[in-house]
Amino acid sequence: MLSWPALLLAPLVALAQLSIAYSLVTPACATQSRGGLHAVAVVSLIVVLVMTAMAWRGWRRHDDPASPGRGAPNEGPERGVTAAESDGAAKRPHFIALMALLVGALSALVSIALWLPIWFLSPCY
Repeated sequence: MLSWPALLLAPLVALAQLSIAYSLVTPACATQSRGGLHAVAVVSLIVVLVMTAMAWRGWRRHDDPASPGRGAPNEGPERGVTAAESDGAAKRPHFIALMALLVGALSALVSIALWLPIWFLSPCY
């Protein structure tokens, strides 16, 4: 359950950072102050990193072989058992947690990449 914020919300936070920073460029140019732009970037990066840390924690929890629900895998599904009900279904939370971790890490990199121009360029360009 810790994976879903990083999987779904972290990219939206990076997109919101871009939109909010874009809307703050005109006031930043008028006041010659980049404080608001930096604040948006810092808050976005912190939120994305917290969600990514939650996904990492969920991935580590599913990675533990002693955790409940992680029995020895069968060679294949039994007769009358669909693939969704087989032991392959027990691996899905681990896969979702890994994908959430990767999406969160990518969103953190995007957030950092969106912050870099604020450091080097004037808001009036």
